[in-house]
Amino acid sequence: MASKPGLLTDWPWSFLGSNKYLVLVPLLGHAAATLLTTESKERDYGLLFPFYLLVLRLIHNQLWITLSRFQTARSKHRIQFKSIEFQQVDRERHWDDQVIMYSILIYAGMFIFPEGKHLPFWNTKGAVIITLLHVGPVEFIYYWAHRALHHHYLYSRYHSHHHSSFVTEPVTATVHPFAEHILYFFIFSLPVMVAVYAGDGSIGAVGGYIVWNDIMNNVGHCNFEFVPTWAFKMIPFLKYLMYTPSFHSLHHSQIHTNFSLFMPLYDHMYGTMDKTTDNLYEISTIGREDKIDVVHLTHPTSLHSIYQLRLGFSYLASQPYTSKWYLWSMWPVTTFLMLVIWIFNCTFTVEKQKLDKLEMQVWAIPRYSFHYSMESQKKPINYLIEKAILDAESRGIKVISLGLLNQGEELNTNGEIYLQKNDKLKIRVVDGSTLAAAVIFNTIPKETSQVLFAGHITKTCYLVALELCKKGSQVIVQRPEEFKKLKSRVPTEFQDCMVRASSSNRFKCKVWLVDNELNEREQRRAPTGTMFIPFSMFPVKETRKDCVYHSTPSMKIPPKLENVHSCENWLPRRVMSAWRVAGILHALEGWEWHECGNAVLDINKVWSSALNHGFQPS
Repeated sequence: MASKPGLLTDWPWSFLGSNKYLVLVPLLGHAAATLLTTESKERDYGLLFPFYLLVLRLIHNQLWITLSRFQTARSKHRIQFKSIEFQQVDRERHWDDQVIMYSILIYAGMFIFPEGKHLPFWNTKGAVIITLLHVGPVEFIYYWAHRALHHHYLYSRYHSHHHSSFVTEPVTATVHPFAEHILYFFIFSLPVMVAVYAGDGSIGAVGGYIVWNDIMNNVGHCNFEFVPTWAFKMIPFLKYLMYTPSFHSLHHSQIHTNFSLFMPLYDHMYGTMDKTTDNLYEISTIGREDKIDVVHLTHPTSLHSIYQLRLGFSYLASQPYTSKWYLWSMWPVTTFLMLVIWIFNCTFTVEKQKLDKLEMQVWAIPRYSFHYSMESQKKPINYLIEKAILDAESRGIKVISLGLLNQGEELNTNGEIYLQKNDKLKIRVVDGSTLAAAVIFNTIPKETSQVLFAGHITKTCYLVALELCKKGSQVIVQRPEEFKKLKSRVPTEFQDCMVRASSSNRFKCKVWLVDNELNEREQRRAPTGTMFIPFSMFPVKETRKDCVYHSTPSMKIPPKLENVHSCENWLPRRVMSAWRVAGILHALEGWEWHECGNAVLDINKVWSSALNHGFQPS
């Protein structure tokens, strides 16, 4: 919100929340009824134009969002290096209100003005009129209107809301109070209205003008420079006719300079051009290579999780993962995206963060969770993981942590096969099992004397079991084959603490360590008040209301960890999985050994390190 919200700040449909698209239903119904009740020769199919335009604009803007976030995570041409946080994502969540507003007003205009009916698809003369009127009056009027909005009275009540975003994203372009958008609509409707009144309007010209405005708005609010220098060298006067991302970025950082819309001409004419504009453009064009210290290697989980990544839908990425009903309607797009990442078969950068001087990135393997259970995919997946490790090694990265299923014992023996094939690796490979075990161990109530292990025994399970045995707690293992496996690894002096599950001890134990395969039938066997603590990377499906369910091993991150504006899978905001935190700790402490295969760290040392660096139990 603006610092002192003024009249007409909120959108008229804000009370509908995420159901705001319902305001278009009456219009769509009216259009359908009109078309059905009109003679075929008299039907004006242009009535559907506002709705087609709405869909086109939503898709187009989402593509810009994805491109921008992808580039700012990996590109050397970033302009501003400050971070984006959840507050900005929440503030910019309703960027599509402007798209809804334009659809309503265009539809209303087609009925109010007779000239707006039965428009042809294209009229060249009308397109020229719109172009000339934009270059002339629109740019000029916008420049002075924009300067007026920076007057302290209007700025504090309206325009400061837009400037709350120091580091811009494409969606920032349309994040303004309702009253401000009314002003912009009148300015931008001028060329369209003149062309229509002159009898030269067309659906193609109107739609093209609106989409072109979207393109230019998105260009200016990208936080990376991509306009080539050769364009300005070949056409010197182009710098007066076309702005760049760095030009508008200075408007957000310096505030009272670079007021022009898309043509910097008027800033040159009236002396409001920022003196550092050319310098920032040159620096951003050349770019700088970031030194990455830590990489966390993950992968998409479910098919719909691709929308939950930072590169997907911003508002979904900023929330813990849950299945959304409307995503099922997008299955053709979802399938297409799966095929795209399959065909390109390249690890891609998801996001980037910073902790003090430590630079971190998250990379994703182009495989979904179901691929990891396919025998035919194990070799390709291992190839992709090894390739990512070697790529990180060649870039001088210090640590790579293996997340989710990338460190499975059956897949790669917790990452050990990569060390066997590349025994001279300088990069440290971390599976994070020690910290995950430390989180689980410190989640178990200290007075607990019995703990039931239900699920496939992993390296993390062994470490937790060992610590429980050291304090004299009884370790009960539910499955006979897993009991043998775990007991064979526990030192002789602790063998007495290992117990096979039976009907007598299973139904009394109220602390269960489980994996995500624990089904409803097994959960029903637990006594009332049982605490289910996952040791796997995936959460347990909750089926009982009389029991306590913990999340997968994770920790709250310190406030100084920057640029966190998406949730890690199902975890809450500013909470990271223990496996990911483990890689960060490895780099912070400068540990010179691997933690993969059978290698483990001192569990108490790792836990103390996490707390000392500001990570807290979640």
